[in-house]
Amino acid sequence: MESYVAGADADAFAAARNTFNCLIGQLTDPQTLSVSHDRLEDLLVEQGRELQRLLLQAHLDLRAERERRAAERLRGAGAGIVGADGRMRRRLEAGHHRLLAMVFGTVTVTRCAWRAAGTGYLHPADAALSLPAGRHSHGLARLAAVEAVRGSFDNALEAIGARCGNVVGKRQLLELVRRAAVDIDTFNASVMPMPRTADEVLIVSCDQKGIVMRPEALRPATAKAAARARRTFRTRLAAGEKPARKRMATLAAVYDAVPAPRRPHDVIAVPGGRHGTRRPRPGPHAERKWLGGSVIAEPDEVIAQAFDHAESRDPTHARTWVVLIDGAQHQLDLIRAEAARRRAPIHIVIDFVHVIEKLWAGAWDLHRPGDPAAENWVATHALALLAGHTDQVIAALHAQAAALGEHRRGEINACIRYLTNHAAFLRYDQALGAGWPIATGVIEGAVRHIVADRLDIGGARWGLEGAEAVLKLRTVVANGHFLAYWRHHLAQEHHRVHHTRRQDEYDLTA
Repeated sequence: MESYVAGADADAFAAARNTFNCLIGQLTDPQTLSVSHDRLEDLLVEQGRELQRLLLQAHLDLRAERERRAAERLRGAGAGIVGADGRMRRRLEAGHHRLLAMVFGTVTVTRCAWRAAGTGYLHPADAALSLPAGRHSHGLARLAAVEAVRGSFDNALEAIGARCGNVVGKRQLLELVRRAAVDIDTFNASVMPMPRTADEVLIVSCDQKGIVMRPEALRPATAKAAARARRTFRTRLAAGEKPARKRMATLAAVYDAVPAPRRPHDVIAVPGGRHGTRRPRPGPHAERKWLGGSVIAEPDEVIAQAFDHAESRDPTHARTWVVLIDGAQHQLDLIRAEAARRRAPIHIVIDFVHVIEKLWAGAWDLHRPGDPAAENWVATHALALLAGHTDQVIAALHAQAAALGEHRRGEINACIRYLTNHAAFLRYDQALGAGWPIATGVIEGAVRHIVADRLDIGGARWGLEGAEAVLKLRTVVANGHFLAYWRHHLAQEHHRVHHTRRQDEYDLTA
């Protein structure tokens, strides 16, 4: 459709009105009265999309004509337009065009351009319409972000094509998603949580998950390991060989919890199982969860971001801070360093599920595979740990390991080392009595949902910027902040494109 540049008496909406009347004619045609609802649905979707496109095109053409007349009057009075660079522009050129791909098709935006000697073009209508730097509208960019974080890029492209027609290619989709995530860090820093009472516990937790990356996106140490790796087999890895193709993504969670005191047998059934009708007391429930993460930033930066958010909930450190981790020494050192830097008193609790797994691994050094007695052995030691008897459990394990041959006690020795090294963080009696959580289910569930369900899909090989964008967008969606973030992003994008001195760097004539 040609842009409307005629006089004021012409009907800018004539094409849209004709399409609407044509659609009514189709719906009232005797042959159409006998078709099934699905064919009617397809007809309205296709024709309705074109009708919306024509309506918007007519509106844009109407605005273009009014802008042209106002600009000519301004030029006739010897005036001009001052750009973001502070320079006056008095030279007017009408009829500049650019394409804009939207959720219902592509339209042509006609506008006036102002310039002066040695300056680039200034299009006031671009700022009035808050047009993007590229060809694709903000509505299409939002749809691309929503679909791309939900499933694969191919599926996202198919979904957009089914709804909007052929308005975006795969490379363009990737760029839209990357650009959609550029303001997440500033948005997270601006979020102001609702204040909570001092009685509620503030929980901080973090974990990591590897993402398969393209070679150029690996961290230097991993890339070196991949370069010098020698494969035993051509078609598979031998025992002990690592593929060296993953980059670790770090995810952090902050949430509130009302204390829920428990006793050891509320967590673990006594040997032989539970008896009677008394139900175990439930643990504390996570509320107002916030997630943040990155595959580009180092773990200490993500942990610092989590502490930033925790301090926004409790600026004076009046609440009890509990840090739940799985026992990884690197994470433990970073968390303690960050807490010391902020002078924030924290209580570190090692995930009890990881402790149970260590006990189960040691149990098979003492029991035959499938022996039911192993379950009671694990339950006995687990209940002792929950009661705060860590030293007694370690001593008992030493005594039991001494009766085994050296070659048979590898796992039980590993369990003893784990309990010994983390004994200061295994005060489960204090944690249960105070009503704190003792498991990292929140962060581990978030890692599975945020990272594994999308970035670990079969066959995916990620570039650094694409993985970072999808990861951060998924955290924003999981936090329930996507709509608020999108408003923030559009405000930032408008300022970048239309209110900066470097306006000429943006391709506004796509």
